[in-house]
Amino acid sequence: MIISHQHRFIFAAVPKTGTHSVRQALRLHMGPDDVEQARLIVEKRFPWPELAKVGHGHLSFEEVRPFLGEEAFGAYLKFAFVRNPFDRFVSYCSFATSKQGSFQRDPQGVMRHFLFTAPPENHMVFWPQHRFVTGPDGAVQADMIGKVETMQASYDAICERIGVAPSALEKVNTSQRGDYRDYYDQELIDGVAARYGRDLDLFGYDY
Repeated sequence: MIISHQHRFIFAAVPKTGTHSVRQALRLHMGPDDVEQARLIVEKRFPWPELAKVGHGHLSFEEVRPFLGEEAFGAYLKFAFVRNPFDRFVSYCSFATSKQGSFQRDPQGVMRHFLFTAPPENHMVFWPQHRFVTGPDGAVQADMIGKVETMQASYDAICERIGVAPSALEKVNTSQRGDYRDYYDQELIDGVAARYGRDLDLFGYDY
């Protein structure tokens, strides 16, 4: 997550949505009082101990709200990026087993393991995307939601709103795999649709 007091925005970094590329671009515009929390590639912590001890930068708008204050939270532009849950789940499976290489050997076996056998409920990268951008009432707190599928155009539109010059996003921390539809059968389609149904409805995605 990045909070910019200079440009009055809050960027919630939803896991597996190209957040490292966006962070890298936004850092060029951060002022001396702006803050970021990140762990992978760079190590940065928020000045609030309760959030700093979380240890990763994938915080929700709701988590940072009480530390920022209601006036700033309401006034700052809040944005995030989302991704087709079917594609994101394949990316998660590849990421989570990258050291073992098991996804490359048996992708559907890995997908079934995480969906049906041992879902990693405590792993924030596995969590649904809406968890990072909605409040306790289920309402979306983001003012703008970009999509990975149109990432550069979405980022350019966000830059226009926050008043910074857009730049070409670089690919950072990408995985080597094919089109997500190459990995699914009907059981897996139904499993992802059941687990991430709220994301599909909220962000306008389907298989």
